[in-house]
Amino acid sequence: MQKNNQNIGFYFIAIMFGLIGTMQEALPQQKYPQFGIDPLKDVIAAMTIDEKALMVTGAKRREVYPTALPGKKQKNIVAVGGYTYPFLRLGIPPIYLSDGPAGVRIAPRRSGDSQTYYATAFPVATLVASGWDTSLSREIGEAMGHEALEYGVDILLAPAMNIHRDPLGGRSFEYYSEDPLLTGKMASAYVQGIQSQGVGASIKHFAANNQETSRRYINTIVSERALREIYLEGFRIVVQEAKPWTVMSSYNKINGVYTPQSRELLVDILRKEWGFNGFVLTDWYGGDDPVEQMKAHNDLLMPGLQVWTDTIADALRNGNLSMDVIDQNIENILNVALKTGTVKDYPYTEKPDFEKSKEVARRVARESMVLLKNEQHTLPIQAGSTSIGLFGNYSYKNLPGGTGSGAVNYEHAVSVAEGLKEAGFKLDPVLEKKYTTHLDKGKPLRDKADSLITAMPPRDSILSELAWDNHEIERSAKETDMAIITIMRIFGEGGDRHVDHFNLTTEELSLIDRVSDAYHAQRKKVVVLLNVGGVVETASWKDKVDGILLTWQSGQEGGHAVADLVSGKFTPSGKLPTTFPVRYADAPSAKNFPGTPIGNPTEVVYEEDIYVGYRYYDTFRVPTSFSFGFGLSYTSFTYTNFKIEKGKGGSATLLVTVENTGRYPGKEVVQVYATAPSGKLEHPEKELKAFAKTRLLQPGERETLRFEITPRMLSSFDTGASAWVAEKGVYDLMIAVSSDTIVANGKFRLAKSQITEKVSKSLIPQVPINILRPVKP
Repeated sequence: MQKNNQNIGFYFIAIMFGLIGTMQEALPQQKYPQFGIDPLKDVIAAMTIDEKALMVTGAKRREVYPTALPGKKQKNIVAVGGYTYPFLRLGIPPIYLSDGPAGVRIAPRRSGDSQTYYATAFPVATLVASGWDTSLSREIGEAMGHEALEYGVDILLAPAMNIHRDPLGGRSFEYYSEDPLLTGKMASAYVQGIQSQGVGASIKHFAANNQETSRRYINTIVSERALREIYLEGFRIVVQEAKPWTVMSSYNKINGVYTPQSRELLVDILRKEWGFNGFVLTDWYGGDDPVEQMKAHNDLLMPGLQVWTDTIADALRNGNLSMDVIDQNIENILNVALKTGTVKDYPYTEKPDFEKSKEVARRVARESMVLLKNEQHTLPIQAGSTSIGLFGNYSYKNLPGGTGSGAVNYEHAVSVAEGLKEAGFKLDPVLEKKYTTHLDKGKPLRDKADSLITAMPPRDSILSELAWDNHEIERSAKETDMAIITIMRIFGEGGDRHVDHFNLTTEELSLIDRVSDAYHAQRKKVVVLLNVGGVVETASWKDKVDGILLTWQSGQEGGHAVADLVSGKFTPSGKLPTTFPVRYADAPSAKNFPGTPIGNPTEVVYEEDIYVGYRYYDTFRVPTSFSFGFGLSYTSFTYTNFKIEKGKGGSATLLVTVENTGRYPGKEVVQVYATAPSGKLEHPEKELKAFAKTRLLQPGERETLRFEITPRMLSSFDTGASAWVAEKGVYDLMIAVSSDTIVANGKFRLAKSQITEKVSKSLIPQVPINILRPVKP
């Protein structure tokens, strides 16, 4: 009976997709316009109402049925995250979509196939942003685009680029930074890399999706200015610079309207102001009114529900939805489809070049990890002659990334222990044996290897930190040359963190205390590695250790990258893309995150307005544990010959020479900030306006960097004028090594105020916002 039901299901689907094709064979005299050959409008005109409703709602079933055009290779549709309906009589194949913030997310196992399919787990976006190097981000994109192409994927649902608004954001590992410029530039390079391979990118989640709590219905209440300057600006940069094929709308509402149902967001801003010409798709099951989504030109509703299709078809028949509207949506989708590997019949191999991907993953990780502390040159240490007491469960097991749609089915993740041993370091064998035995008792993080989406792992899949007797720690301190402790935090889609997850546990703090006491008693050093997906508390314990290396979630080659840096084979050059506060309560959003009512919030008010991250800490003089843009090196750099040259139209050129004055080869991140003059608008203490990373400088070598600063870059959003305005007056332009450490600065005068861009009046809050204001001195 089950077999008969399966056969019936198969034939039903075959009939649904092939009926008209069969009719065409029976009536060969009847011709249909063909996608990719005939004018697109003719193809759309030949679609029935039901077919049009299917085209904009995504495929609903996962059975393997004929989707390939005659003479084309049949793809395994269960291997991807979603796809669109095929219409074979019109020559329209499905297009295939997969998640990919940190690697292509495909099903590792397939029915009737004994092979396991893997993808490379690359460093998470926050780590990539810590490199402050757009060329590295582009390389990640190229490698991921290559893997997607070889797996037959047409569009990667990446990058994720929402702002790090609050330290407890559960999905922050997928996002780049608290700053929209750094976010936009890194994501833009990533998109360019993906699309250079003939695979589309989908920037997400558009927009103001800065929390996971109540994410499907939370109403984000935010001022027009904060929305424009902080939460939309990164997206604008990517749309205009990288031209992504698609944009994914977010789950949340903005000022009362679901984003996939907001014409102001998706048409007035995205298409008219920014010039976006791809298609918009929903996050899975986003929005609550498919007809309104169609009217807002949210072109594709994913993953597809029959009720959506029926509702849209009914609206077309009764006149509640214009045929012109849905035709435009379909045209947006099919124009992108024309670019895809599926339509071009790319001969994908399902055998990507994983060796090249591994090299990229390792290099990006080591160039982006952030050295937060290095007292008395604790690092680097000599491989071959140094023995290490390696503490912490996740010194022996690498957690390469977060869970949810950012998870990747990688073959193997190199642990810190593996990386150090391969680099020639000796590990305390007693510690190693007990830790590996302890980990073997736990369950794997992925209990279902064939799952396309992995939620937060069950509690018993992450073992509590192995307890050590003081005598065992003291023995290790006597027998080894130094200690390394790894602290791990897992992050995932679908839930935000609790403040207890921000703070270290009692067991972790005890381990740091006891290991530090034992090793310092022997006049030996202690280093902490932070294998975390987001910000954690560091202020209470950082003075107890000699070194701290922030590895973030560093991808499957993370252990090798750590060894590359610890050994001094390479010099750390990462800088923080987000601020580490002293306490969670110091964060500007702490008082209103994740919203009200408590327990099941339905709205969240962004009272901190434009004062997000360093904009708040610097303006309100709130001490931090580690500031935005901070990061140490094994070598040292000096900045000389700083000058500002005034150009045409109110532009300025900044030049500065960076010299490596230390003993190690290294790269330096140069940050440019601006302080605006007092005028009509309030401004943060300073804002990032440009950045660059030097090439690898040998000791004594110099490089001169040049930055072009335009009035648009100096502009702020004037809500009353619905315009970006560069106010007249004197700007302080600064070269910095972090947001709170300026190394050179100069003045630049803008003779008169300039409206650099006039925009629509959109997304107005319907309720008053009690906005945080700085106290003027």
